[in-house]
Amino acid sequence: MKRRASEKIYYAANTCLLSLISLITLFPLYYVFVVSFTEPSEFIRGGVILFPRTWTTISYEYLLSTRTFIRSILNSGFLATVGTLSSLIVTSGLAYMLSRKRLVGRRVITLLILLTILFSPGMIPNYLVVRELGLINQIWALIIPALSSGWYVLLMKGFFDSIPESLEEAATIDGCNDVGIWLRIILPLSLPAMAAFGLFFAVGYWNTYFSAVLYINNPAKWPLQILLQNLLVDPYMAGGSEGAYVGSEQLNLPPEGLKMAAIVMTTIPILLVYPFLQKHFAKGAMVGSVKE
Repeated sequence: MKRRASEKIYYAANTCLLSLISLITLFPLYYVFVVSFTEPSEFIRGGVILFPRTWTTISYEYLLSTRTFIRSILNSGFLATVGTLSSLIVTSGLAYMLSRKRLVGRRVITLLILLTILFSPGMIPNYLVVRELGLINQIWALIIPALSSGWYVLLMKGFFDSIPESLEEAATIDGCNDVGIWLRIILPLSLPAMAAFGLFFAVGYWNTYFSAVLYINNPAKWPLQILLQNLLVDPYMAGGSEGAYVGSEQLNLPPEGLKMAAIVMTTIPILLVYPFLQKHFAKGAMVGSVKE
């Protein structure tokens, strides 16, 4: 069908407007990336850098040469991997249990989980619980309290409800117990849901900030977001009491270059994870919304 003149004008104006919004949105990301690779002397001489004449990785080399930055990357990597796996195991196990009608007290447990969504205990009770468990200044203080979410459990339960019970009955006849059914049948059929929730958990653990501010006082156990915040405030003293960044003035490194390089290194890992999960994420994003 041929479009009328008014429709052509509408689509042209819509395309121009969305393109402008996209450029405005992407320009800060582009600027951060370019400044992180700009020669320090060139950045000091000029103002806004659109395309540097000399590319350099000196800011990245300096950050990666500091023990504190490497340690923070390892801490965040541990949180993102161990925390995500632990959260997937706990969330999927609890959701699968609630999706089985033969479970005694299933409605009561579901109601209790729903109450955790409606009523939050607050910051102080959470801190008291973590302290009584002896988790202050422990990396597990950032994992155990965030192992699962009532909302995620209910969403994954809706996904498990769509799996026919006849598959479980067939597995039971073959001699498989509940744990075997969960591991060998349910989880392989739930890759879209696992990919979607795994990405959610990974992003949450990688971006852990406020919990680390509350529970972690030792700079050696800081995740990357805490170190990044200190780096943005004072790029030459972001190592806390250890002063790991002192001395970068002698290398003639502008603080903006260090800040931008740290932001890029903090953002890229999550951006690299998404393409590998994209195939499953598109299906898993709607888990529990439609029942067959």
